[in-house]
Amino acid sequence: MANALWDTRAISYQGCAAQVFFFVFFVGAEYCFLTIMAYDRYVAICKPLHYGSLVGSRACAQMAAAAWGSGFLYSVLHTASTFSLPLCQGNAVDQFFCEIPQILKLSCSDAYLREVVALVCSVSLASGCFVFIVFSYIQIFRAVLRMPSEQGQHKAFSTCLPHLAVVSLFISTAVFAYLKPPSISSPSLDLVVAVLYSVVPPALNPLIYSMRNKELNHVLWKSMTRCVSEAINFHSTSADD
Repeated sequence: MANALWDTRAISYQGCAAQVFFFVFFVGAEYCFLTIMAYDRYVAICKPLHYGSLVGSRACAQMAAAAWGSGFLYSVLHTASTFSLPLCQGNAVDQFFCEIPQILKLSCSDAYLREVVALVCSVSLASGCFVFIVFSYIQIFRAVLRMPSEQGQHKAFSTCLPHLAVVSLFISTAVFAYLKPPSISSPSLDLVVAVLYSVVPPALNPLIYSMRNKELNHVLWKSMTRCVSEAINFHSTSADD
């Protein structure tokens, strides 16, 4: 954002390291929170009578702390591993932000082992969360399909589908970005995929999750109605003048 405002593409070495750290930190924490949200929906639909005890304020605080802590440790590991390499293949990162695969391309040492270690850690974390999400939704869909009321089924699905949409977009684009074959890689494709997994899911989160909030819908509708009314009144006044 700063580079766009000041019309520059330069970034310091320390700034690049900080950018990598915070990017990996927030991506890791985001994925952990998406996993926690799957658990929240599982308890709400499959064990509604135990929701208050299983997902109370203390449990929420502990899960949030675990998500932030996991993201922090994950970020420290990747940042330290990446920037401990000597970089001698120029200083131009072929991406709109400091992305680890692009930084590794600038290394003059054999980064294969470090890439494998980083990939194994990433896949382990992602696979564990993904399996937990899939297992949660299998239980959720089984419980929903047993509901006798269509209204109850609709309410349950409307609660889960926004979360599933964000999870699907987040995971599919991230997997494609980091595991796609080199033969189909190109700067333009890398740019599009990076935007999809780094910008779109966080940007859609408030919109997708808040659209179910009746109070917010009421406020938005009231604001739109007021804007239209003011525009009509302004037009009428201008015409009379």
